[in-house]
Amino acid sequence: MYDEFAHAPIAGWEKNDSLAFAIPALAESGEYAMQLQMRTDNSFPFMSVVLIIDQKVMPEGRTYSDTLNCRVTDERGHTLGSGINIYQYAFDVADRHLNKGDSVYVTVRHDMKREMLPGISDVGIVLSRK
Repeated sequence: MYDEFAHAPIAGWEKNDSLAFAIPALAESGEYAMQLQMRTDNSFPFMSVVLIIDQKVMPEGRTYSDTLNCRVTDERGHTLGSGINIYQYAFDVADRHLNKGDSVYVTVRHDMKREMLPGISDVGIVLSRK
């Protein structure tokens, strides 16, 4: 239904800099699964990243906020993503019931102690009907 990526500055994604996605009005009501996708390179310094996904569903104005702890390496430092120099990951966000005509505005930001988070090149949102 929806599959878009936004670029983050690979040199450093600022803590206050949200990436935004505007999902257009849905053609059908039903249960929808959302997935967050992320791409990193070898300069990403952590085993995991905490991301906050805020959603505003219009026209009712319902809001949801999900916090994901996205694990990207195992205990030995081996990547859990797919790829060679750029690694891609997929993390499930909570499923939602959405109505016909609903549009969703999604923002993603990191919640790490570091103000500048290096090594993340892209963040994406995938919405699919269950």
